[in-house]
Amino acid sequence: MMDNHVLIPHLFRTEYRKLVSVLCRLFGISHIEVAEDIVSDTFLTATETWSLDGVPANPTAWLYTVAKNKTRNQLKRHLLFEQKLAPAVTYETDATDILEIDFSEKHIADSQLAMLFTVCDPAVSTASQIALALNLLCGFGIQEIADAFLTNKEVIYKRINRAKEKLKAAAIKIEQPSLSAIDARLEVVLTTIYLLFSEGYYSTSHHTVLRQEFCAEAMRLCDQLIANRRTATPAVHALMALMCFHASRFDARTGDHGEIILYRDQDDTRWDRALIERGQHYLNTASTGIQVSRYHLEAGIAYWHTQRADTTEKWENILTLYNHLLTIAYSPIAALNRTFALAKVRGKAAAIAEAEKLQLTGNLFYYSLLGNLYTGIDNRQALAYYRAALKAVGTDADREIIQRHITALSSDIQDS
Repeated sequence: MMDNHVLIPHLFRTEYRKLVSVLCRLFGISHIEVAEDIVSDTFLTATETWSLDGVPANPTAWLYTVAKNKTRNQLKRHLLFEQKLAPAVTYETDATDILEIDFSEKHIADSQLAMLFTVCDPAVSTASQIALALNLLCGFGIQEIADAFLTNKEVIYKRINRAKEKLKAAAIKIEQPSLSAIDARLEVVLTTIYLLFSEGYYSTSHHTVLRQEFCAEAMRLCDQLIANRRTATPAVHALMALMCFHASRFDARTGDHGEIILYRDQDDTRWDRALIERGQHYLNTASTGIQVSRYHLEAGIAYWHTQRADTTEKWENILTLYNHLLTIAYSPIAALNRTFALAKVRGKAAAIAEAEKLQLTGNLFYYSLLGNLYTGIDNRQALAYYRAALKAVGTDADREIIQRHITALSSDIQDS
């Protein structure tokens, strides 16, 4: 049994989101704060009670029972609830049945899916969606989210409140998404999950490069979509494949002291083969129908990066996938990443010509890629680009990598 001081934070992370999703669905969008208050009070009661009486035999069931009782008390005792809330709860039953709160596994899963589509309503800005998703659907506290985005609690608090107010103003119903709602919102849902994973995989706003918890939550949310036949589309499977392939190299990306290990230097024995196989399964499942999403193409690129051999076939496939990706979802960063594959296939000179056309002034990756491409061709130019990259650096890990390149190039120039 975990120590009380370890168990409660662990349960808060895993059970808070379940309790909140069910109660939010019960109370409706206008009373999200009431649901949050009940769940927070449930954990406060657990902290106080367990410190005196010890941890119960089944802590999760204890939390569910206490949350049910507190909900019933709210509905029974408060005039506001009797007059305004109780008649509006989603169950169309008599007053006695309203007090039966369903924390079954299926109802929790249905409620979490309903909340995911609610949070990702187009009425809410992307930044606010991510903040609200982290808070309500993933159980992250305001301070944790603020720390992740290198801002203060007030900023995150405002984002979350704005999201809630937008949802209330639009009178969004928390319900299982209809087929039309899935068609209208699934792309937004996938974008939110993708951005959440990206923030964890490479955080430009946090002092740590890898936030595995964010990545794990993104994969969990995607898994919920896969578990529901109405939302288990090829694009959803492709996104899960993409995340599996990236996550498979987590352990190899950092050294014993937290230093970043570049792809070419990674120990592939530390790659998670089970996750790679899982990603292949999802990518194969995604290969149905005629729709090819950006997630299909990015998953294909990520798959080839799990193949260690530095072959022509590998880089030609990656280049082809990037070419296709840029036609359906162009972004300067994707175009920049393509130039590395181009260098592998057609040589550095061709890649330099393509990269410099992008003119991504002030971009860390633009400067560092050009530094890499010029190394061995014009070391002084390479050094200039790495120095420009150093000025644009955002994390200590990136700074360390770039400084290593600068030191090595400076030494080579002096020796030449």
